[in-house]
Amino acid sequence: MSGGGTTLAAAVPARTGQAAQPGRRWGLFAAEGLFWAAWPAAYFAFPDYLPLLSQVAIAALFALSLDLLVGYAGVVTLGHAAFFGLGAYTAGLLAVHGWGEPLSGLAAAAAAAALLGLVTAPLVLRGGELAGLMVTLGLGLMLYEAANKAAAVTGGADGLQGVEIWPVLGLWRFDLFGRTAYLYSLAVLFLMFLLARLIVSSPFGLALRGIRANAWRMHAIGTPVRARLVAAYVLAGAFAGVAGALLAQTTQFVSLEVLAFQRSAEGLLMLVLGGLGRLYGGLIGAVAFMVAHHVLSGVTPQFWQFWIGAALVVLAIAGRGGLLGLLKAVWARLLSRRRGGGSTAQ
Repeated sequence: MSGGGTTLAAAVPARTGQAAQPGRRWGLFAAEGLFWAAWPAAYFAFPDYLPLLSQVAIAALFALSLDLLVGYAGVVTLGHAAFFGLGAYTAGLLAVHGWGEPLSGLAAAAAAAALLGLVTAPLVLRGGELAGLMVTLGLGLMLYEAANKAAAVTGGADGLQGVEIWPVLGLWRFDLFGRTAYLYSLAVLFLMFLLARLIVSSPFGLALRGIRANAWRMHAIGTPVRARLVAAYVLAGAFAGVAGALLAQTTQFVSLEVLAFQRSAEGLLMLVLGGLGRLYGGLIGAVAFMVAHHVLSGVTPQFWQFWIGAALVVLAIAGRGGLLGLLKAVWARLLSRRRGGGSTAQ
């Protein structure tokens, strides 16, 4: 009796979930469609803000790269800007020295950032979480100072000037209004998002989730934990390198700010604001942070960070999971009320 009762009780929720699954999938599909449709719609709705929108897309890609490392692999970093800055300088230096083809510049930036990740991963993963955190911070600061001292190559505090990017695919030139830059950034963001989705839904991505949940158990069942974490570190670095190259190509200028600690901190802030380990969390967090930054810095230039901090406190109290977690909780509450109202009416 007890065994049969357990089986029946387990079967009933499963059937209910299966019945509700198609509707849930259509709802998620519609939400995704609206999210991505909003980006090209913004091109026509806000023609005067296209440079800002390009920055938002680049920040979203940077937050996405952080999510692969922090949200899925569970490796926290304070020096992710090192990959971003290396990608920016790689694309910028190629253009300064006569090769301004944008797509190959992105590939070169991704390769350079991935190589940096491959070299530094053993140092980051050697110790525990706190040691790795300090190593990433130290590497980021070292790279910043190296770029500052190598003024003959990087331009130092004056920035890398003379960056000339060729038309995209030989057809679309980068204009002063930011039209090509925005559409180019949006296309790269979308393609990189699709690649990230393939990665996290693959066996490799599932292994990363398992490692984040319980690394010892994954090691016990034969998963090469260290190799998987190194691969995640390299992939996240490559994604960040592409984001940095995008910034260099769309602005045609590279400054030391691309390597600053503030960029790493803001990337983590975007990720926490949107929601860890969900891909869309980094995108939504980047949009929310960049828009809030633009609006609040115009209203209160000296105290805009106070309001961002207040928003984080409210999110932490209201529910876990950032903005996506809050939206999920609100949606679940609405559905429960709707079902309750329907059952009462019956």
